[in-house]
Amino acid sequence: MQIIKTSDGSQTIYLPEINEQYHSLNGAITESEYVYIDKGYRFFQGENPNVFEVGFGTGLNCLLTALQAEQLKRPTLYISIEKFPLEKNVTNQLNYGRLFSDDSQHIFELIHKCQWNNEVQISEYFRLFKIEGDLLNYSLADFENCNVIYFDAFGPDKQPEMWTPLIFNKISMLTSTGGVLVTYSAKGDVRRQLNASGFDMKKIPGPPGKIHMLRGIKKESKI
Repeated sequence: MQIIKTSDGSQTIYLPEINEQYHSLNGAITESEYVYIDKGYRFFQGENPNVFEVGFGTGLNCLLTALQAEQLKRPTLYISIEKFPLEKNVTNQLNYGRLFSDDSQHIFELIHKCQWNNEVQISEYFRLFKIEGDLLNYSLADFENCNVIYFDAFGPDKQPEMWTPLIFNKISMLTSTGGVLVTYSAKGDVRRQLNASGFDMKKIPGPPGKIHMLRGIKKESKI
């Protein structure tokens, strides 16, 4: 596991054993802000959103969402599931909070210090529920009516078990009608499988270094 700097000055983690990094080398913050905040969190117009993230990772998406919630004074519950939480000695080295402000660094530290599997009030407008578990066999029955989905697992070629109809159906079940799903992937198989799982998926322009990404709206159930 190596911490490396991306082109916008923010860091990411590189895993040599699978030749994969957590974020785009074209800019970790740049990618996360574009894909998840701009095209997901801000795109959804409803009040008091519940956000569900597949893959907590470094906590960058969580931090950026918390900062947006405070800036917009938008009460937000953020739920994220992670099978392999990073060690404290790793997250302490990441520079995300320090690139914004002292308050941002404090929020980033709180995000990583708070207990797993408990809802925690991180700031005035942001609550966090981190799940330590495997999405493949973890029941999401207690997490319904999520409005914004960040699908941020490792790529389909690196983590194929996360990009299957089984997973997409589980995500669809917890997403409210009209909810928004965003992912950096633009693969045709991913788009078709998410369509089959109840999302109206479209290709939209991607972040720097990617031509396209996917965004979908949860369709009304016919059941």
